[in-house]
Amino acid sequence: MSAPIPTLSASPESLECISPHRASLGESPLWHAQEGCLYYVDIAERQVWCVDVRSGESRHWQLDSQPGCIARLEDGGLLVAQRNGLWRLDTRSGAHERLAPPPYDESRQRFNDGKVDAQGRFWVGTIDDARAPASALYRYADGRFTEMGSGIVTSNGLAFSPDQRRMYWSDTKAHEIYSLPFDVLSGEVGPRQCFARFEPRAAGQSLQDYGGRPDGAAVDIEGCYWVAMFEGQCLLRLSPDGALLERVDLPVRCPTMPAFGDDDMRTLYITTAREGRPAEELAAQPWAGAVLRLRVVVPGLPIAAARL
Repeated sequence: MSAPIPTLSASPESLECISPHRASLGESPLWHAQEGCLYYVDIAERQVWCVDVRSGESRHWQLDSQPGCIARLEDGGLLVAQRNGLWRLDTRSGAHERLAPPPYDESRQRFNDGKVDAQGRFWVGTIDDARAPASALYRYADGRFTEMGSGIVTSNGLAFSPDQRRMYWSDTKAHEIYSLPFDVLSGEVGPRQCFARFEPRAAGQSLQDYGGRPDGAAVDIEGCYWVAMFEGQCLLRLSPDGALLERVDLPVRCPTMPAFGDDDMRTLYITTAREGRPAEELAAQPWAGAVLRLRVVVPGLPIAAARL
């Protein structure tokens, strides 16, 4: 008989809400060690948010199109992947400059999840508005986009192994997470293989009996993959071989992405969503849309900055 999977119910005693703000569709939490702040986006409201995690004070910037994700820039400010292109946001002055147009038809797609590799390249995927398998994964380096993968619906779950020899990528719609060989020096990836697969929600199946679908993710120093299970009300920690090691139950139905932060990188910051959720669910889950904070045992990896 196999050993039971450790489960932690993240109650208000073990979990904190870092600010009063409730995002419609919170995503892309990003720890900024130099500032002691957490940045994240609200895709639906076209906003980038910043929270000082010590004081709880927050500020935000209103954008002209949906931001799918953000990354820290090596020379300061943020890289923002919006529906209408790739932008630089100066978080001191508020200046907003477009660096590149989108490599797709923005009337049909937008950028979604993105991460930076150890060489400073920015990897970002797309989501198709019609939920067709027409989305792709792009690498942005030397001022241009290069398509590196295709044929999925909702690009998500980007992360890198500690040795940068493996990339993770998922298709939320397909309920699948992939593993790809990665050459950090050249920035090339190999064929994708299935790393983990989850059961789709069956017709008539209740949410309570549904495990959710893989959304955003982060990797810890042991190479384990932490993934937010959208509509599954939990985080999962998967081993480098894809085995389920731990499940963290959450008090919100729709977590979207975890990110490691704080001085010791042992805090998980978790964005969540409330857009389109039933009124009775929102009444029962007042933290829906909040950014949550949970202490863990194994630290996460340092956050790489993008080099333009």
